[in-house]
Amino acid sequence: MVLEQQALIAQRDHVITDHEHTIAQRDHAIAFKDAKISKLTHEIARLRRVQFAARSERMDPAQRELFDEAMAADIAALESELEALREPARPAARPSPRPARRPLSPELPRIETIHEPASCDCATCGAALVKIGEHVSEKLDVEPMTFFVRRDVHPQYACRRCETIVAEPVAPAILDRGIAAPGLLAQVAIQKYTDHLPLYRQEAIFARAGIALSRTTLAEWIGAVGVALQPLVDVLRTRLRQSPVLHADETPVAQLDPGAGKTKRAYLFAYRSTGAQPIVVFDYCASRAGKHAAAFLDTWRGALMVDDYSGYKALFAAGVTELACWAHARRTFVDTHKASGSPLAKEAIERIGELYAIEAKLRDLDDTTRLRERRKHLAPRLDAFKRWLDELQPKALGNSGLSRAIDYTRRRWSALVRLLEDGAWPIDNNPIENAIRPIAVGRKNWLFAGSETAGRRAAALMSLIATAKANGLEPHAWLTDTLTRLPTTKDRDIASLLPLA
Repeated sequence: MVLEQQALIAQRDHVITDHEHTIAQRDHAIAFKDAKISKLTHEIARLRRVQFAARSERMDPAQRELFDEAMAADIAALESELEALREPARPAARPSPRPARRPLSPELPRIETIHEPASCDCATCGAALVKIGEHVSEKLDVEPMTFFVRRDVHPQYACRRCETIVAEPVAPAILDRGIAAPGLLAQVAIQKYTDHLPLYRQEAIFARAGIALSRTTLAEWIGAVGVALQPLVDVLRTRLRQSPVLHADETPVAQLDPGAGKTKRAYLFAYRSTGAQPIVVFDYCASRAGKHAAAFLDTWRGALMVDDYSGYKALFAAGVTELACWAHARRTFVDTHKASGSPLAKEAIERIGELYAIEAKLRDLDDTTRLRERRKHLAPRLDAFKRWLDELQPKALGNSGLSRAIDYTRRRWSALVRLLEDGAWPIDNNPIENAIRPIAVGRKNWLFAGSETAGRRAAALMSLIATAKANGLEPHAWLTDTLTRLPTTKDRDIASLLPLA
């Protein structure tokens, strides 16, 4: 009897020891998980502070995009890890609001998979199951680039009586003896000039899909497409110069200089028309000299919205009307406020903000009504702003950021207030800056233009693509259709292929 009791006590002690060990392990795991949760929470908070602080920093647009992408990926990864650690019944200390998921477009094709139970009978009682509803989950998916062969068959028929042969003629193509259909040519061009993928990267992407296309072949296709589309670009340039108002800006690009064994600086001048059918044209030039703008615009004498670059001054002396950009003027005060926290710079920013608030309300008006409303609402504020700047200028330190911002705005004042002379004249140069911005990303990937001819070809293709985007057209669909129709389009009808809405 005593032995049995001793055995039971020993067994109970062993169970208690096991339970204590299990509890200790669980407590250790909980402590480890809590520490990990705390660490991840603090790291997410730190990254969000870095992300928020960086919004006030000046960055190259390409750097800004890469930074934003990296930060978003890092925060999402940490949040996923944190979500996996938290128990479902344990609420987060500070649950972050999640944005509502946008519904997937109904135009996207659906591939439906129905997951039926293994049996149509109840596993408990064997009775037949009755459908009472369904749970539907939709997730966006993608397949890698899908290639297919477009096979055009032209049957031939003969008349035995008169010995003639009848067949539909083979339609001419951009590459008559090439293997590339218009859709593939468009894909290569769009990836190079819109998605900024150099041909060697495209070669690798095609190879992963089992398609062997050398970059030499791709380059030959780009050359042929550029030549074929040049007539459209010529018409586009002519149409652009018919606009009474133009935006203009310029940005540097590198061009290979074989003789020197390095690259040299070239420039893309960009022009954009206003109106319901905007046109964007890039002009590839060997330098930033003002003679290039004069040569491009030729006899055009309208209103030109530009920054303060001296290269355009000869145009204004020749009769072109100068318009100045309020966004540039505002930027000088923004830079000053960021650098010094100047309350006067902040007041200038607020005054300019009032101008933009009024202009936003006039956006949908016709030019005549907009001009009347500008003179009614903008003119008094502009007069007050000018008096304020004149009074402030003697008080600002000579070489301070505030002084430079005031000098810039006062120096450009006559061109800045010219929007009170015509309701069709824009308030800033943002439209052309938006058209140029992708080039900052692109040139990181191009590294350089291979030659001046390659630069002009790139400018031509980017002009068509940028115009298509400005008019709300999907570039690949437009370019595929254009390359299909172009060989059979007569010269007199070439304008019908322009990427205009």
